[in-house]
Amino acid sequence: MEELLGTLTTGIITDENDTHFFVQKNGQTFQLLKTEGEHALGDSIEGFFYINADQKLSFTTEIPNIRQGHYGFGIVVKARRDLGVFVDIGLPDKDVVVSLDFLPEMKELWPKPGDVLYLTITVDQKDRIWGLLADENIFLSLFKKLRAEDNWQNKEVEGVAYRLKLAGTFVLTSDFHQGFIHPNERFKEPRLGEQLKARVIGVSPHGYLNLSLKPRAFEIIDDDAQMLLTFLERAEENKIPFTDKSTPESIQQQFGISKAQFKRAIGHLLKAKKIKQVDGWTVLLDTEIESN
Repeated sequence: MEELLGTLTTGIITDENDTHFFVQKNGQTFQLLKTEGEHALGDSIEGFFYINADQKLSFTTEIPNIRQGHYGFGIVVKARRDLGVFVDIGLPDKDVVVSLDFLPEMKELWPKPGDVLYLTITVDQKDRIWGLLADENIFLSLFKKLRAEDNWQNKEVEGVAYRLKLAGTFVLTSDFHQGFIHPNERFKEPRLGEQLKARVIGVSPHGYLNLSLKPRAFEIIDDDAQMLLTFLERAEENKIPFTDKSTPESIQQQFGISKAQFKRAIGHLLKAKKIKQVDGWTVLLDTEIESN
């Protein structure tokens, strides 16, 4: 049955009950919800074969874009640290798992619910369907070439982090260009699958966009409070271990501004009720995060 699962092919309707038709293929019988449409016994019908979350042989005529040999974007719905992340690929009663073996070693860089992954599926010898992340060659086939006549400088782009490396973060933009974020151009490392808004700071001779997640230099100089807000928005749990009691050296090293500038920025944000300071932490308000 391994060669049948996760594929698009035809079967024959051989039986029905109040809620399901039953589709037969290669000696196996699969259930099809009647809510998907009307059919008659003996009809030949095309659809997708899989095993649902209740371990029942299932069939759907609502064909997912993601199937064996076909790649697409799936939405992460949950994570299990002992297994991997569950991804919605468009099936009514089944999410597929991307194994932890293919995820970053640092679990804080794992995708979170709402993040997106570009993947296909594969079936193992135990008839289990797994999500399989696209490799570098697949991504290279997606990218559009940059046009010399386009002015990319300072353009805002959206994209998803598809590869995390020590050298930096690789991004697939919404218009299918390749982007790269150097560690110096971010406040924290994006998660795999995280959807990002970035700014183009240059075009590499190798044909990809150099991106930054940091505010522009004049924004940092003229509006330190906005810089701190951006930092907090991207920080783990929307909080940072810095307050107006932090040392000048640590503030300079982390934010590149003086303690006086930092205190002024903190004061503005406190007055605007955008942050609070608790037990040595500055916390962004309007979140569900609690201080340690």
